[in-house]
Amino acid sequence: MPAAKPSSPWYKHLWPWIIIAILACSVTLTLSMVTIAVNNPDHLVNDNYYEAGKGINRSLDRELLGQTLQLKAKLRLDEMTGEVVLLLEGNSKPQVLELNLISPTQPEKDRKISLTQSESEPGRYIGQLDDKIEGRRFVELMGVEDGQTWRLFEEELVGHDKDLLLGDEPLQGAEDHNKK
Repeated sequence: MPAAKPSSPWYKHLWPWIIIAILACSVTLTLSMVTIAVNNPDHLVNDNYYEAGKGINRSLDRELLGQTLQLKAKLRLDEMTGEVVLLLEGNSKPQVLELNLISPTQPEKDRKISLTQSESEPGRYIGQLDDKIEGRRFVELMGVEDGQTWRLFEEELVGHDKDLLLGDEPLQGAEDHNKK
């Protein structure tokens, strides 16, 4: 009978180390993902769905008022001076308008601009921007007519020296709202 050879210890073999390396990588990646998730929470989630739903209905009422007043606006951002010029057509000419340029994902890039009516031209409104704004934005224009707030709201690709038209697209989400 031949003599049995003693086998080498486990740590001298390659396969146990490969398995340990795979497990160590998965633990390291899991811990790094947990750290990223804890340090960068998602702020886009709204906990109060009922209030958000009521806000949508109020928003639709304001947009329907804007549509009833037959409002259309042409907006231009001047890159050199930072001037915002808005030409408003329709049945409302308030003294002051509020223009909001809302970033869909980055709240720090949101801009709120107050536009005042030109004394020489009734439908022309002028405001001032502090910095350059480019990219996809939700453009919201709000004004008051007879104590009621109206709103024009569209998603636009914003750029300097480029005209934006508001009120030229059909109202989204108001199909069932008119039946009430």
